[in-house]
Amino acid sequence: MVNSIYQPSVDTPFSVSQTKQVIAAIDIGTNSVHMVVVEVDPKLPAFHIIAKEKDTVRLGDRDPDTGNLTEEAIARALKAIKRCKDLAESLKVRQIIAVATSATREAGNGIAFLHRIKSELGIGVNLISGKEEARRIYLGVLSGMDFGDRPHVMIDIGGGSTELILADIREPRFLSSTKVGAVRLTKEFVHCDPISKEELNYLKAYVRGMLERPVEEIWHNLQLNENPRLVGTSGTIETLALIHALDRQGTEPNPLNGYQLTLEDIEEVIDKLSEMSYEERFDIPGISDKRAEIIVPGAIILLEAMKMLKMKSVTICERALREGIIVDWMLTHGLISDRLRYQNEVRNRNVFKIAHKYQVDLEYGQRVANFALSLFEQTKEHLHQWGQGEKELLWAAAILHNCGIYISHSAHHKHSYYLIRNAELLGFTELELALIANIARYHRKSKPKKKHTSYQDLPSKRYQLMVRQLSSILRIAVALDRRNKGAIERVKCDFDARQKILKMAVVPHEIGDDCALELWSLEYKKPIFEEEFDIQIAARLES
Repeated sequence: MVNSIYQPSVDTPFSVSQTKQVIAAIDIGTNSVHMVVVEVDPKLPAFHIIAKEKDTVRLGDRDPDTGNLTEEAIARALKAIKRCKDLAESLKVRQIIAVATSATREAGNGIAFLHRIKSELGIGVNLISGKEEARRIYLGVLSGMDFGDRPHVMIDIGGGSTELILADIREPRFLSSTKVGAVRLTKEFVHCDPISKEELNYLKAYVRGMLERPVEEIWHNLQLNENPRLVGTSGTIETLALIHALDRQGTEPNPLNGYQLTLEDIEEVIDKLSEMSYEERFDIPGISDKRAEIIVPGAIILLEAMKMLKMKSVTICERALREGIIVDWMLTHGLISDRLRYQNEVRNRNVFKIAHKYQVDLEYGQRVANFALSLFEQTKEHLHQWGQGEKELLWAAAILHNCGIYISHSAHHKHSYYLIRNAELLGFTELELALIANIARYHRKSKPKKKHTSYQDLPSKRYQLMVRQLSSILRIAVALDRRNKGAIERVKCDFDARQKILKMAVVPHEIGDDCALELWSLEYKKPIFEEEFDIQIAARLES
């Protein structure tokens, strides 16, 4: 049976042994469902690809009136994911990691679709933001290409969005996701077969307008005299390379990875394809039936991006989001610590970035976080069973719990929820963002209630329990720094299981400080903690 998880960083962390193990990554995109199965060797650390699976499901063919995923598209996707799962099981996969992107993000019934995958197939799916998708594409490309000391621009043309990334070997300098994709453009703007000159010209102008801002940001983040290399990923670009190679050489390039197309090559292919009907395009070797429908708009995205970036050629990389999911998993589980060490800190760095943006008092936030993590560890196994993943979410919530003061001190816990929930915290999934935001939201005032939609919308009772318990711990941590001066050095906990009492010895930072305000605040805030864990807190000052 496949050990599928709903959220890799939230559930109990997967135990990583030092023996080789097989894992799979599934990308549920707007156009296709892709899976890669790899064998991870923790001793190197590295992975090699065992198998790949792809099925064009056109999830992006949404209802024009409601914007929802259609039942037909959902049925196609479920069948494709089922085939992926069957293949994974046949290859003795230990774990499946799945993500959903543009089409699911934008659809009103996207979350319901993910719940169906979980209930019908037993596979939990991470819904990731556009920028998080771009970050993982970067990791995938970096795993299969030597960047050297040169910056690289990456372009990934999907069905619903195009990701543009500027990065070097150390970090992504700029990540973007723009709502121009091959399926989206075909559905919205192509109504003639072959495409008319008017539609073609309008498409080019529209794409340039949509890409203008991310291209400007890339130029802004390049240093003087830097000469970046353009790397292209995705089915659209790979298909263009196949068409070009078969036309020029009569054979498919082997490997496709590293194959180069010039700007003139792409212009020639577009001129050829745009004059053909769907049937004529389908007859060209290298083009599948579904790709033949969307290849022209997809190629135009690449062409216009290259012109705007002043790139004369693009190099194909066969690794992208799916491989990036694997690399991210390896980073999360501590298997990579050399050239990708900087990437392993992506969560912490982005939490601090958001804290800085909203003028959070970081010294105070760090003290509260330290208290929260100390209480978490001292009460683990006695009061709760949460693991490292949940500890990370508690830390992030503790650092950011007061960010809502940036908007207003009144009801700032509610503002904190909104700011965190809508922050672009890279490295976190949409569910993890919701959990962090909820934990921060309940650090003061009322406990979670059924009428609170943000709490009720969490996908299971397990996550609601997590919010209740971790926010209760955060409440106590906040009370322990009531004067915002670090009056308490540390807290020592001792659990009396027979009497159901959590004894807290509060150690002051300065000799003679009675910490009266902190102890009063603790008495005031402890009832919700006591109710949640069905215990009593007995606090005393330890001199």
